[in-house]
Amino acid sequence: MPAFSDTLVDRLASASRVVVLTGAGISAESGIPTFRDPDGLWEKFDPQELANVEAFLDNPELVQGWYRHRRQLVEEAEPNAAHRALADLETHIDALTVVTQNVDALHTRAGSSDVVELHGNITHNYCMDCERPAEASTVDAAIAEGVPARCPECDGLIRPDVVWFGEQLPPAAIERAGTAAERADVLLSVGTSAVVYPAARLPLVAQEHGAYVAEINPDTTGITEAVDESIRETAGAVLPSLRDAVAAPHDA
Repeated sequence: MPAFSDTLVDRLASASRVVVLTGAGISAESGIPTFRDPDGLWEKFDPQELANVEAFLDNPELVQGWYRHRRQLVEEAEPNAAHRALADLETHIDALTVVTQNVDALHTRAGSSDVVELHGNITHNYCMDCERPAEASTVDAAIAEGVPARCPECDGLIRPDVVWFGEQLPPAAIERAGTAAERADVLLSVGTSAVVYPAARLPLVAQEHGAYVAEINPDTTGITEAVDESIRETAGAVLPSLRDAVAAPHDA
């Protein structure tokens, strides 16, 4: 028996606008280590002491090296069945927006066309001074030479395009996510603990505007008591079956 209800399938099948909020749980199934994964050289460092502007300015080469390591892990990973199922759902829904707290770009690589990256994208870099995008190869070459990576245009330090501790989320991304939630017919909260704001507020915003809200998570979360439906399974176990169930009436 499927873990989800017929109501969820019917609501998705008839929906014009769907929002899917995703967190670390969906990417864990691709083998992407958690933020605090123990890994040799980096095991002795506290991520919170590296992922902030002060640490970067104090030791840019160290922080650039850590993020290069994390970027390489992400680039070696592949989208999993859950990522692909969400991309496939676009075929059956007029507008599907993925709002993700992840920085791994796996939703885009899986084929999702409308992705809001609340915390940035670890595969991108930019200059802190002139804000021009910077190629990863520039960072890699500098690290190989043992010097901080700098912008070839203005000589400013190059940083990863992610939100660090103490920084605000990108206003444009927050606005897009909020607007999508307000207009959603259905919102799925997938693989997120729903305790970090403002992202954790999005399912409640959608519900306040009439959306059917369901969460997919093996564990209880900050919104479990509020949602319309809670599915205690992993994203990879649920989303492919949910995609098939939604597609079935259209294919019949």
